[in-house]
Amino acid sequence: EICACLVGSEMCIRDRCGEMIKQQPDKKYSVIIMDIVQFKAVNEFCGRDEGDRLLRFIASCFDWYENNRPDSYACHIRADIFCLCTSYEEVEELEIIVREIRKKITDFPFAYRVQPSFGIGISPERAPAISYLKDCATMAMNSIKGKVYRTYAVFDEKMRSQKMRERQVENDIVSALENGELQLYVQPKVDMRAGRVIGGEALVRWKHPEKGLVPPGEFIPVLEKNGFIINVDEYIWEKVFAYLGKLRKEGRTLIPVSINVSRLHAYDEKLTETLLRLREEYDVLPEYVPLELTESAFLEDEVGMYRRMESLRERGFLVSMDDFGTGYSTMNMLKNQTLDEIKIDREFIRDLEKDKSQIIIRNTIAMLQQLGAHIVIEGVETEEQKEFLLGCNCTDVQGFLFYRPMPVEEFDKPVSYTHLRAHETCADL
Repeated sequence: EICACLVGSEMCIRDRCGEMIKQQPDKKYSVIIMDIVQFKAVNEFCGRDEGDRLLRFIASCFDWYENNRPDSYACHIRADIFCLCTSYEEVEELEIIVREIRKKITDFPFAYRVQPSFGIGISPERAPAISYLKDCATMAMNSIKGKVYRTYAVFDEKMRSQKMRERQVENDIVSALENGELQLYVQPKVDMRAGRVIGGEALVRWKHPEKGLVPPGEFIPVLEKNGFIINVDEYIWEKVFAYLGKLRKEGRTLIPVSINVSRLHAYDEKLTETLLRLREEYDVLPEYVPLELTESAFLEDEVGMYRRMESLRERGFLVSMDDFGTGYSTMNMLKNQTLDEIKIDREFIRDLEKDKSQIIIRNTIAMLQQLGAHIVIEGVETEEQKEFLLGCNCTDVQGFLFYRPMPVEEFDKPVSYTHLRAHETCADL
């Protein structure tokens, strides 16, 4: 709204540029996306009025090209993100535009050092979709986030290959759900001292009919980006509840199998309703299905997620913080949120040969024990790590030293720490 009088809306640029590209299909077109690094800090340091003044100036910089460069349209997408669609002959023209805008912004009299970040989206296809160019520009811009020595990036062949893989994942995932290609795997949690499995963590694995086993790192980030991770999460949740319900009907002993709740569920008002429905449908006590959340799940909508988690805890579900120690606000999380379990990230125990690492780990464990949280250490892979953790009075772990993730059918068999060697052939996923 701040810049509406200076540049077009996102919908407007999509329609106008789409029409322009359609009418002149022989020309090459590009989309340039710009974002201010840590713009929130600009508002906090200088005040919102000053932040708005900066945005109006940036809008005028983009608007200049719409008024003075043929076949160009500018847009204020949201907050501190701006966009320019323009025709071009050589990529160097686009790089000059980026450098010119950057110089104007850095020369602008302002009390805070402003760092703009640019992505240049291009395509070898004639008459590319404006949405595709915008996605390419965004991907290029995201590739340099956190790299203070890089101001801009041009969409290249490596990014193009990644984009094609993402499109393939998006295209295949619906049929994967319908055809049962997504499978439930479980990684056991072990009590090292007692030598027994005390629980498990539900994981998803994709067995593609043509490609075989697709690594999670290739499809999970794509699903998080396009929002389909919610569908996949709920698919796996139902498999966990169904598995535990089957064991209960057979009169067998249940052990908890935790499920992952992604950050996108921060916006899912039906989260509580879905979990309660699964509890009722499969007649499984909620304490057998702990909820694992990373810190980022709270950062998306802190108040809303706190409210949902407290509501679920009141109904018997347990809440676990996954990847403890990897975020910026972990200590605030401990103060603000009631947690039943804390999973310490594998990075914490990687450098045990260093005295400082041992001091940090030992005191972190002691602090969490004083807070009364159940502790699980992730990524235990060596006997040295095991002995150190036992010396810290920490017994419950996950890691390849004991078990790798395995199909739920394997987890279903009676297992114990003494059967470790029998499972070493399980896929390293």
